[in-house]
Amino acid sequence: MQQRTHGLLWRLIGWLDNQQYQPPAYANAESIDWWRVLPFVALHIALLALLWVGWSPFAVMFALLMYVVRMFAVTGFYHRYFAHKTFQTSRIAQFVFALIGAMAVQRGPLWWAAHHRSHHVHADQPQDIHSPHQHGFLWSHLGWFLSHANFKTQVDRVRELTRFKELCWLDRFDSLVPIALAFGLFGLGELLSQYAPGLQTNGWQLLVWGFVVSTIALYHATFCVNSLAHVWGSRRYATRDHSRNNLLIAIFTLGEGWHNNHHHFPGSAKQGFYWWEIDFTYYGLKVLEAMGLIWNLKQVPVDVRDQRAVERP
Repeated sequence: MQQRTHGLLWRLIGWLDNQQYQPPAYANAESIDWWRVLPFVALHIALLALLWVGWSPFAVMFALLMYVVRMFAVTGFYHRYFAHKTFQTSRIAQFVFALIGAMAVQRGPLWWAAHHRSHHVHADQPQDIHSPHQHGFLWSHLGWFLSHANFKTQVDRVRELTRFKELCWLDRFDSLVPIALAFGLFGLGELLSQYAPGLQTNGWQLLVWGFVVSTIALYHATFCVNSLAHVWGSRRYATRDHSRNNLLIAIFTLGEGWHNNHHHFPGSAKQGFYWWEIDFTYYGLKVLEAMGLIWNLKQVPVDVRDQRAVERP
């Protein structure tokens, strides 16, 4: 009994401290760690709470706000900054947006950047952990995210980021951020129910809409870039992978749907290469640049943009 209790304790610690996570001996590259992903499953089940908490215009708009802000942190900073270094920023702004990105419950900035860099090295090859062409659609959409093999941060791919101790701490204890966010949203909802009753919301409603609903939407919109954006859409460039451009995915992911563009030239802060390709993340980055919070946004050179084009705009 004592041994089982000790094992359970270490599993719980492994939820909070990523350095303590140890996959079981039977784990393989395609096995799901069901214990570790219980919160992920529970979050989806929590959607049923919508039947209980109801809705209000404020709660729905707040959910949309939480979606957009956190998606921007993931696309603009987790992806375009930490993974690809397409612009520069200060250490403070770097940490602030990494913190907001961690609120999206997609793990820490080092983990995210390392896995994405690995994706570009092995795009749609057997080593690509979320290629729908190698491992099937369901695995590429979410299975890889839940597997034993992919919980650890590939530190060797993000060595330059490990010199920032605050980012290492955030990567190690990334689950603490969404937990704090969930409690904060509940508290905010309770305050609003007391001091702004006209908004017709409360703690439980704001928690379900602002955290549960928007987080699940974030999950699957982001996952669609790994899965759908490699099987559905157009190919302007003859890249060595199966990346596609998709307007619908671009809208829901604030610009990440121009995935074939991105694989053609990953070093650009702007993924919508032409003016009609909507890229909300880039527009947001331009605002931050005007405010002096970021600088040196990299663009795709015109000659590079026009190379290997198999579809003319």
